[in-house]
Amino acid sequence: MPDSFQILLAPMEGLADPLMREVLTGIGGYDWGICEFVRVTQSVLPRRTFFRTCPELLQAGRTLAGTPMRVQLLGSDPHFMAANAQRLVSLHPAGVDLNFGCPAPTVFRHRGGSALLAEPQLLHEIASAVRAEIPLGVPFTAKMRLGISDTLLAVECAQALEAGGIDALIVHGRTKEDGYRPPARWAEIARVAAAVKVPVIANGEIWTVDDWRRIREESGCRDVMLGRGALADPFLPRRIRGEEIPAAAAWVALQPWLARYWHGVRQRVVPAHAGGRLKQWLMLLRRHAPQAETLYQQLRPIKAAEDIDAHLIASGVLPPDFIAEVLDAG
Repeated sequence: MPDSFQILLAPMEGLADPLMREVLTGIGGYDWGICEFVRVTQSVLPRRTFFRTCPELLQAGRTLAGTPMRVQLLGSDPHFMAANAQRLVSLHPAGVDLNFGCPAPTVFRHRGGSALLAEPQLLHEIASAVRAEIPLGVPFTAKMRLGISDTLLAVECAQALEAGGIDALIVHGRTKEDGYRPPARWAEIARVAAAVKVPVIANGEIWTVDDWRRIREESGCRDVMLGRGALADPFLPRRIRGEEIPAAAAWVALQPWLARYWHGVRQRVVPAHAGGRLKQWLMLLRRHAPQAETLYQQLRPIKAAEDIDAHLIASGVLPPDFIAEVLDAG
């Protein structure tokens, strides 16, 4: 019987925005993903907040490529998390996810994300309250790290979420204090997976096909979630599925997607900040593609979006009529 597995796209605040999700899922290989988090405080958010964070809600919860995108809620108040889940469900998402992994200092200071990993009982209360508002046909998951400064409560947190009614658990193999420093603790994910009955999805430090093989072996998890590795090699999911894509061919195949991404950035981001978005992606792409390193170094001193347009056209990344297309779209 052939190996059956799923590949998921991680929620990455500031990296995997709607435009990047459209590009990555368009390149292909993902079963589903999770959008950036919606922050819940002491109110029920308006519908427009959910649509702004996850415009896929306007497309039956899917990207243009048809990949389902679940919506992630971040907060610490069970009542308001449940109330916002109720509103979210009315918008027909592809699924609902809870964020207990974000390590950002601002989120942590305001008792959100990974800060709650010190309070398993609160995790249970949040999951239980949200579960009560989610129809059984709507997937309900949670994403967590291994802990704050150590992994002592990892199993207890996972069991609390399981008891709260989640359908599956995504575990990032690092603590909050680990940040994104390698290595990820894949064997610790195995310890968590062995302690719960719901499916566990492994996440953390998957940059190559070999990493994918090793995280599955060490964690014992069938399914994985790709984070920054998805941006560094947009063809990684297809490589994992067995497709042979030589590096040179991958860079050529990526050109239309780079153009599409930059076109979207130019439409949605003010010119003063547009270049930073492209350079951020190139910084990750250069991990595998020397062509991305060359392009990054060429663009690095260029500030004006119009000058970046001109350079990309001269480099052949953009078509000659790109500027006219942007003006027409605007």
